[in-house]
Amino acid sequence: MIENRPRRLRKTAAIRRLVAETQLSVDDLVAPLFVREGINTPEPVHSLPGVFQHTRKSLLEEVKKLRDRGIPGLVLFGIPEKKDAKGSEAWNPNGIVQLALNDLRSELDDEMVLIADLCVDEYTDHGHCGIVKSDGTVDNDATLELYQQIAIAQAEAGAHVTAPSGMMDGQVQAIRAALDSKNFEDIAILAYAAKYASALYGPFRDAVDVEIADGGDRKGYQQNPKNVREALMEVHLDISEGADMVMVKPALSYLDVISKVRAETNLPLAAYHVSGEYAMVEAAAANGWIDGDSVGMEHLLSIKRAGADFILTYLACRAAENLQK
Repeated sequence: MIENRPRRLRKTAAIRRLVAETQLSVDDLVAPLFVREGINTPEPVHSLPGVFQHTRKSLLEEVKKLRDRGIPGLVLFGIPEKKDAKGSEAWNPNGIVQLALNDLRSELDDEMVLIADLCVDEYTDHGHCGIVKSDGTVDNDATLELYQQIAIAQAEAGAHVTAPSGMMDGQVQAIRAALDSKNFEDIAILAYAAKYASALYGPFRDAVDVEIADGGDRKGYQQNPKNVREALMEVHLDISEGADMVMVKPALSYLDVISKVRAETNLPLAAYHVSGEYAMVEAAAANGWIDGDSVGMEHLLSIKRAGADFILTYLACRAAENLQK
């Protein structure tokens, strides 16, 4: 007789649930959110359908909705009115992210994990993730000093977690030292440890109004998409410097990297289902080519199956609703 044991275990929805190897839950979701200075109403990000640049008031309303759906965390990005060469609004105590963090912490306290993205690209007039030297390259060590100031400002404003995304060498060690020096030992660091120089970030740059000057790019400090071993080296460096959690970005296009990182560390592993990955699903769904919700949930499940403990995704709210049905 032909062995048919696997098919017997697929016969009903209840059996399939019982023997499922991977579980995706609302606890696995983190929502990326944008708050913009100088606007009176939320502004849609046209390349990210359903995503908005929020006012402080509308941000608070959105976060309450996410909390009520059981989502445990958010990551916050800011868009200032004024930009300069150093990105000084990133550490201004009255900067838009610091004010928004104060709002959220006052309203929610510890009900949700408040993660603050730590970088200066949203705040610089040249769009790079650090101080740019006369030859057009980023000054790594000078940039670390800025990151230290930002980490302290975010901690003072109420962030539970700071998430350095600039891919500067030594950034985790520098941030940990700065936080500890100000008695913020309990502030965790989520390191963008394997962040690739991907073509999938376009809609995100629309969301934060970033354009890299003179047609430049970030290939000199972000990961080469051709390399995996190099990414693992970066992960181990961040762990050795004191990272509490590590991240792979993008997610769907780098499932192999997620899997390899999972095999290398027992620290919590995040993956960022990035703007381009989200936008492609939304565009295809808008044309009637796919069932957007089903494909989106399949994407998230595949990221979890590859080894991620939690996922930063623009699908967070809708995914939570689907998981609760």
